[in-house]
Amino acid sequence: MARTASRRAILKQGMALATAGLLPMGSWPAFAEGEGLPVKQVAEGVFAFAGTDALMTKANRGEICNVGFVIGEDAVAVIDSGGSVVEGRALIAAIRAVTDKPIRYLINTHMHPDHCFGNAAFGATDAVIVGHHNLPRALASRGEFYLASYRESMGEALMREIRIVPPTKLITDEENLDLGGRIITLKAWKPAHTDNDLTVFDETTQVLFTGDLCFIRHLPTMDGSITGWIEQLEPLRAIDAKLAVPGHGPVPAEWPEGLEPERRYFETLVRDIRQAIAAGVPLADAVKTAGQSERGNWQLFDQYNVRNATAAYAELEWE
Repeated sequence: MARTASRRAILKQGMALATAGLLPMGSWPAFAEGEGLPVKQVAEGVFAFAGTDALMTKANRGEICNVGFVIGEDAVAVIDSGGSVVEGRALIAAIRAVTDKPIRYLINTHMHPDHCFGNAAFGATDAVIVGHHNLPRALASRGEFYLASYRESMGEALMREIRIVPPTKLITDEENLDLGGRIITLKAWKPAHTDNDLTVFDETTQVLFTGDLCFIRHLPTMDGSITGWIEQLEPLRAIDAKLAVPGHGPVPAEWPEGLEPERRYFETLVRDIRQAIAAGVPLADAVKTAGQSERGNWQLFDQYNVRNATAAYAELEWE
């Protein structure tokens, strides 16, 4: 029993650290305060901003994930609010540079701070915040930890306005939202990157916002289930999208080709961990070598691979 508790504690700690993002990084170009995010038009009425492949810091203002919005005839839906209230306001400014239609929905693809620390910026828009049915519980559990953990790396000035703002409209399976002559389909997924992942598919242009179910360039980070993530790659791949906006990586990305590097990494990591477990290699040693053949293929590999391997070992050990 003690051994089980220890492994589960390691998994919990590893996943918390994987989202802490506290390692120092160099300076990165950031938008000036008050300016709109430099969004790119991905398709007709679909815009996205590509975050930098880095950890969240004061220098980059938390702008490390991809965020975007879809414009219908009547209203706008925003996909993720970014890593700070400053970024959230810059996203609103970018929307207002394109349209004056009301922002009806703010959709959080999952709980991680780079995707939802900007939620408070949308309070004045009266947007309904939408998320996976597990998201409120996840934010209640992790929210205070996130706020405390990022204070050092992000700085007091950026953190001062950040609040944990949970969704009020919850998605349990699939649901369509009507923006006026434009339908977007939201899908809640089983545990994968987290246990509260949500995707957004624009039916008009067939652009898919994957959230962090798809990483490109930036090493995937695990805070849910590696076996669950692998199992859901096929149904994710089967979505008939023309282009994708991944949670991290180029905007836009080819689909479904954009999933293949992630699949390869997961299969490599699982193979290495299973071999280590079968050979009786202890966790502390196994995580040093697991997945290392993938090192040259990813940014932030050194920051996240050991954490991923730790989580994978803790999960796969009890198969």
